[in-house]
Amino acid sequence: MNSLGAGGAEKPNLVNTANALTFCLMVVTCYFSSAIVHYIGIKGALIFGTLGYAPYAAGLYTNNRYGTEWFVDFGAALCGLSAGVFWSAEAAIAIAYPEPYNRGKVLGYWLTYRLAGQILGGAINLGLNAHDNQAGKVSYTVYLIFIALQCTGPFVALLLNKPEKVERTDGKKVQLSILNNPWYEIRKTQQLFFTPKFLLVVLFIGQAVYSEAVYFTYLDLWFTVRARALGSFLSGIVAVICGNILGHYLDRASISLRVRSRSSFAVIVTLQGAWWLWTTILVTKFRHTQPTYDWASSGFGHAFAPYVLLCAGFQMNYLFCYFIISNFAEDPQDVIRYASLLRGTESAWQAVSYGLNSITIIGEVGGVYLNFALWTLAVAPAWLAVRHFGVDVQGVAVDFGTTGSEEKVAGEVESEGKVPATTSTSFSD
Repeated sequence: MNSLGAGGAEKPNLVNTANALTFCLMVVTCYFSSAIVHYIGIKGALIFGTLGYAPYAAGLYTNNRYGTEWFVDFGAALCGLSAGVFWSAEAAIAIAYPEPYNRGKVLGYWLTYRLAGQILGGAINLGLNAHDNQAGKVSYTVYLIFIALQCTGPFVALLLNKPEKVERTDGKKVQLSILNNPWYEIRKTQQLFFTPKFLLVVLFIGQAVYSEAVYFTYLDLWFTVRARALGSFLSGIVAVICGNILGHYLDRASISLRVRSRSSFAVIVTLQGAWWLWTTILVTKFRHTQPTYDWASSGFGHAFAPYVLLCAGFQMNYLFCYFIISNFAEDPQDVIRYASLLRGTESAWQAVSYGLNSITIIGEVGGVYLNFALWTLAVAPAWLAVRHFGVDVQGVAVDFGTTGSEEKVAGEVESEGKVPATTSTSFSD
C-alpha cells in the first residue's frame, strides 16, 4: 500500500504520520515477541500478526473516499500492535526453516513473496488508474481489493506447519520455540541488543530502512497518479530480480564466506551511495521547479529511475541485514531474539523516518539529505562487523563455502575424530 506513494493519498503528510505511529508501536511489540512466542508458539504469533493489516487498509479507504482522518490513525495503531509480532515471526521462520547452506536463496524467495504484494498492488493500481495523468490520489477501489486480500491473512497463516514437523534436506529438525521464562527472554533480548556486534550494524539497518518513507514520499510528491502506479508495479519486479541474484550469490559454495560477505557489502554500499547522490541532486532541483512528472513527460526517465533503483537498493540492503544476523545467531533461540531485535530496530528507524517525512520541508528534500548522511555514517561500523565473517578466532580466512557447508564439513570432521577450525563470528565482548 505504501508503494502507491504515501499509501495512495494526495499528500503524504497524514499517511506518513500514521505510519510513524504504526512503527512506534511495532518497536514495543517486536521487543516482546520472543515472550509472546513462548505462550502461543511461532504459528500463533504469525496468525496474531496478520490481524492489523485490514483495519489499516480500511483507514486509508475511508480517508480516500470520505476524507475521514481519525480512522487512519486508529487503523495504524491496530496494525502496529500486531505487525511487530508478524515481522518477528516471519523473519524467524525465514531464517530458521531452511538449511543454512540454502538460507541466502530462501531469504531471497521470502522477500520475493513480500514484494509480490507490492507487485500485485501495483498491477491493480495501474489497471485502475492508467488514464489518470494528473497529480492526486488513487481510486478508492484499490483499497477494497487490498482489504479483501488482507482479511484472508489469518486463514492462510493457519496453513503453516509446526517447526518440529518440517523436514529439511539436511535431516535436521527445525527448532523454533521459546521454552524459557518470558521475562528471561526479554532480558536476554535486551542483552543481545547491547552486544558490540549488534550495535555495529544499528546504523546500517537504519540507512537501509529509513529510505522507505523517503522514496515513497518522493514518488508521491513529484509524479502523477498513473506514474506512481507504474512505479509501485515496476519497482517490485526490479527489486525481486536484484534480491534473488544477491540471495543466490550469498549461497555460492564455490566462493568463501569471507569473499561473498565482503564483496556483497562493497557492491551494496557503493551502489547505494551513488543512488543517494543522484537523488540528492534531483530533489534539490525539484524543490525550486516543483515538477509533476507523467510517463509522457520530457525528463520522466531521469526522475523515475532513482525511485526504482532505491527500491532495489532497499531490497538488497534488507536481505543483507538478514544475512548478517543469521551469522550472529548461535542457537535456535537466538534466531527469534535477533529477528525480534532486527525488526524492532527497523521499526524504530522507520518510525523516525515516517515522522520526519510528514513535515513538508523534510519530505521534499530533507529526507534524502538525512538518508545520505546516515549512509555515510553507517558504512564503517558495519564493515567492522562484516569483516569477521568467514574467519576464525585468529582472523585467518576459512575456506569453507557457506555457513551451511561449514556446519556439514565440521560434522564430517568431528565424525572422523578431528577438531574443526572455529568458523563463528568472533568479537571481543
